This record gives sequence, C-alpha cells and structure tokens, in this order.
Amino acid sequence: MNKIQEFNALHEENGLLLLGNVWDLLSALSLENAGFKAVGTSSWGIAKSLGYSDGEMIDFEQQLNVIKTIANHVKIPVTADIESGYGHNEKTIVDNVLKLADLGVVGINIEDSHKNQKGLKQEIAQCNLLTKIRNALEANGYSDFFINARTDTYLQNNDPLEETIIRAKAYVESGASGIFVPGLKEDEEIIAVVSEINAPLNIMTLPGLTNCNKLKEFGVRRISLGGALYRKLNNLLDNCAAQLLESQDTSVLFETNGR
Repeated sequence: MNKIQEFNALHEENGLLLLGNVWDLLSALSLENAGFKAVGTSSWGIAKSLGYSDGEMIDFEQQLNVIKTIANHVKIPVTADIESGYGHNEKTIVDNVLKLADLGVVGINIEDSHKNQKGLKQEIAQCNLLTKIRNALEANGYSDFFINARTDTYLQNNDPLEETIIRAKAYVESGASGIFVPGLKEDEEIIAVVSEINAPLNIMTLPGLTNCNKLKEFGVRRISLGGALYRKLNNLLDNCAAQLLESQDTSVLFETNGR
C-alpha cells in the first residue's frame, strides 16, 4: 500500500482521522513522534510563521518549499492546504496540484472562496476546476490522490445548510474525494450533511466541537486542527517569554511538569 492508498484508508467507514495541522518540519516531526497517522499543512500557519497574512499573500513557491521539506522528512502521509489554488487561472492551479503530487503529497484541501474578497465562487466554476484537477491527476498516475473540497458556506452565509449539501454533492460528482466544511458545528446539521453526501466529511475543531468519539458516532470521518495548535504554541511562547522577563529567573525553561 502506497502513501496515497494509506491516507485514503484512514477515511474508511467507522474510523475517524484526527489530522494534525502543521506549519514547519519541527511541528510535523513532533506530531509524527506523538503517533499521528497523517498531517496536513496549514496555509494559515505557514504564512504566519513566515511573517505573512493569510489569503495567498505568500508566494506559492514558498509554500511549496515548506511542504517539500515536511514531505521529505516524515514517514506518514502529508496532505497540503492550498487555499483557492494559488493561481489566477485553472491551468496554473492544476499545475500547482501536480507539483504537490510529484513531491509525494497524498492530497489537497482546495476551497471555493474567492481569493482576497468576500463571497463564494460560482458552483459550476468550482466543479469545472475540480474535474480538471481530477483528470490531470489521473492522467499523471495519481488516480487515488485525495481532493478534499472545502466549501466555506458556513463562513460566508447566514443560512448555509442547504447550499452546503448542494455544493457538496456537486463537488463529489466533479471528482472530490471528501468534503471539508469549516464552521459546521451543530449536531443536527453535522448529521444532516453526513447523511446527504456520498463522501467522507471533514470538519474543523472549534470551541465546543472537540470530542472525536462523538463526531465519529455522527459519521464524521476527519477532524482538522486548523490553526489551533499554532495559536496554542504561540500563546505558550508569549507567556514563557513574559515570565522570563518579569521574574528575571530562567528556571521556567527547565520545568518538566512532572514528566
């Protein structure tokens, strides 16, 4: 079983993949050593760690270099968040996906938000893009590559459930392997989306949406950390730095918390 097949198997029925989102080699190795079965890059985390804002403000080649470093040094599958695709046209986006596949990446997240502006892309336009990505992958020997089609309906609309289901079905028909709906958090709506789509559902952890066993019972197949781990570690670093300066005592650097 190759890495792409291994990654697909992690989404099989009755399982739930807790996907650790990483932004550099150190974070990826840490999660691998902890026992995570796969990691996904966080475009937000990579951008922030390099001093950029989110929203494709970073050059794709910079993203690619970080992803390449991670993929070359961990043994577990790596999937990449490419936001809207880092391209002004479909050909560039398709080429970007193929570059990632050639690096050994097993899948992507690609979203239907417009880059740097409000609103969602037209459903038919996103479907056409997904089909072209799938066809190109198959033509280059990556038939099982995991396309996680993200829809930002819950981030952009006031009454998103119906449109989420419509878009999710269309994206699966257009070649998506799974559907990612950040912002989806109500139990009844999670169950409704699971029941309506014929593909693994991925959601993003949020305050109050943290219990993997509960989500597994609902039929969710993947839960992503998003930028939560990056923010948690950044807060710990800020607190440690402030404590060092205030106390003028470096003992905080050597505390082990009983371990």
